[in-house]
Amino acid sequence: MLVKRIVADVHASNPAAAKRFYQDVLGLDVLMDHGWIATYGGTQQMRVQISFASEGGSGTPVPDLSIEVDDVDVAFARMKAAGFTIEYGPTNEPWGVRRFYVRDPFGKLVNILAHSR
Repeated sequence: MLVKRIVADVHASNPAAAKRFYQDVLGLDVLMDHGWIATYGGTQQMRVQISFASEGGSGTPVPDLSIEVDDVDVAFARMKAAGFTIEYGPTNEPWGVRRFYVRDPFGKLVNILAHSR
């Protein structure tokens, strides 16, 4: 058996509210939209991972979702400009990532990160 994909499912009373955060700010594509469910992603190949953690690192809570981007500072500026609540960072972590935490429209804690170059 081969696991082909892992999808994070987030309960949302209004799935359309995801558009501003995930499509407009992060630039993900709408892969499927049936009204009651909307799926966002990229058309490029992405690695499949699932993490289990007792904390989020540096004494932070475990985020609900982690999204790796190519430029954390651009993502941070776009999230702030869009009015989303920043909960942590941006900061350079000792394990080699630059990241910040932000709340999505559904209250989920999202870890936006990039690996240090």
